[in-house]
Amino acid sequence: MEADMDEIIAGLKNATLEKSAGRALPLLKQISEAESNLCDKYDIKSDLLDLLSLDDQNIRVQVARCIAEVAKTEAQREKFTKEDVIQKLISFLSVKDATVGNLELNIQVCRALGNICYANDDARNIIKHIKGDEQIFALLDLDLDMDDEEKDQFVRVRCGLISNYLLGSDDIAERAVELLIIGKIQKILIRCVEDVDKYEELLLNVLPPLSILTEQIPDLYFEPTLNKLIAQILAKCTNPDLAESCLALLHYEAQNDDVKLLLAEEGLCETIYKLLEKYKTFANTDEARVLMKLACDLIVLILTGDKSMHYLYKTPLLKYMEDWLDSTDVELLTTGVLALGNFARTDSHCIYMVEHKIMQKLLAILSKNNGIDHQMTLQHALLSTLKNLVIPKPNKAAVIEAGLVEIILPMLEIHQPPVVFKLLGTLRMTIDGQEKLARQLLQNEKLIKQLVHWSKTSEFTGVLGESLRLMAWLIKHAYHASKDIAAADDTGLRKFVAVDGAVESMVGMLTSTHLVMQNEALIALSILTTIFLSKSNADVKLEDLVLKADVGTKLAEQITLNGETMTKEIVENLQTFVRLLKTSDACLEHLKKHNIDELLKSIPSLVEYCTL
Repeated sequence: MEADMDEIIAGLKNATLEKSAGRALPLLKQISEAESNLCDKYDIKSDLLDLLSLDDQNIRVQVARCIAEVAKTEAQREKFTKEDVIQKLISFLSVKDATVGNLELNIQVCRALGNICYANDDARNIIKHIKGDEQIFALLDLDLDMDDEEKDQFVRVRCGLISNYLLGSDDIAERAVELLIIGKIQKILIRCVEDVDKYEELLLNVLPPLSILTEQIPDLYFEPTLNKLIAQILAKCTNPDLAESCLALLHYEAQNDDVKLLLAEEGLCETIYKLLEKYKTFANTDEARVLMKLACDLIVLILTGDKSMHYLYKTPLLKYMEDWLDSTDVELLTTGVLALGNFARTDSHCIYMVEHKIMQKLLAILSKNNGIDHQMTLQHALLSTLKNLVIPKPNKAAVIEAGLVEIILPMLEIHQPPVVFKLLGTLRMTIDGQEKLARQLLQNEKLIKQLVHWSKTSEFTGVLGESLRLMAWLIKHAYHASKDIAAADDTGLRKFVAVDGAVESMVGMLTSTHLVMQNEALIALSILTTIFLSKSNADVKLEDLVLKADVGTKLAEQITLNGETMTKEIVENLQTFVRLLKTSDACLEHLKKHNIDELLKSIPSLVEYCTL
């Protein structure tokens, strides 16, 4: 075959010298139909460029086709990445000629340029430099009205060239926007939305350039009209690939809160719900499941906007999402839970969900999915939603009575960080102001041991922080309502202090990077010292525990690193804790050793209080 190619190339060169289109045509066809890599060792760029100069439409079509075929290999792409070749090819692109009926030259030139541009920044830069992109994008202005085969091929290669070109630098994409490419595509969509099935092939090809632009240009948001068109096409289309393209575009656009509201008002969430209800029984392939997840995720994403959430709360979507709590499809079930969690971002919505027993449905689902073998995504969604529901004070007693704590405590066996993070946050919100529950949980040795473990070993910052905060909140809320802390029932705290490492964790929390956590640690430690540093509680060796935890070093570090940013509340709690420690002779000497009194005087806000 290589010997045959030698003869073909030699014949082509002779035909070029003789400027014989008749002799060149069959040779060009043979090269085009051969395996593309057979030409890699030859340099026929100059010959083909000379043939393009012949005033013969057939030869130009065949040369462009030949370039398109050989340029499929990287070696030949490099040879044709020259300004003279690219300039010549672009000069043949014409919307005017195409409307007369002969699209073949445009088709083959688009193929040639598209293959030359493939993963080729040099070629893209040449096109940009000679402003060839103006002619390339002008192809989008062609209103096609011809036989299906010729039309479909042109649609594919036109947008294939545009996509390959746009995949270059951000500058190329930004110039495309300046050249009004989005407006050109929008005009096409306006025509297509009237009959989506009829224009399916056209839509499948004009949407990818939009996706590329969103990937190349940060924060590129379309005009409302275009986003509405994409939503309308999604609502009408029956092709999964087209639906996926629309969903992907809307996913990107819906990062913007204004677009979230626009899509909500357009009824997109209800449309997606109805489509999923209609086609859910057919979602039995990997591709269909991906499409379903993309659609579900878009509903949840739209609900993350405050304005869109409030708008949709007044629509049937709330009931639709509640209905999905009964779904046997885990994707729809999880979406229903997440959607309700987003609705539960205001106290009134949360109270409604508790009063209308939606909370009980969520708890029933969690009770069947609270083990280590259950799906993490669903667990995370349920805990996120329940955490929101227990925030309003009127809800707490009802949720506790419904069994929330009993259902989630077995989840301490789960060690997936995202689930643990939500589990701890849910518990922390639940005990807020709930003295009885906080005291009960302080006596749960398994819980406290697990919290201490996570606070010392977790590589997930959120879990580490939530473990510490939950311990501090348990102490605070178990005793904050007592008028005389020292006289209160200290059974829970005795069990807490007895857990190895519990006090050390609270002392370590003093050096947290977050001021709110430092303050929580000071409050918890002040309660502990109030109860257990007195003579009457000599059986609890708190003095030994705080000294072992090197409380002086932690206090010194806290003041040194954060003194300048401490609020008045933190400074006052810090002073209280230090004063309580000083009731112990051993602790007093320890504080002196670490120069705590002098460090306290260095806190700017404390100096300010003193001078005032």
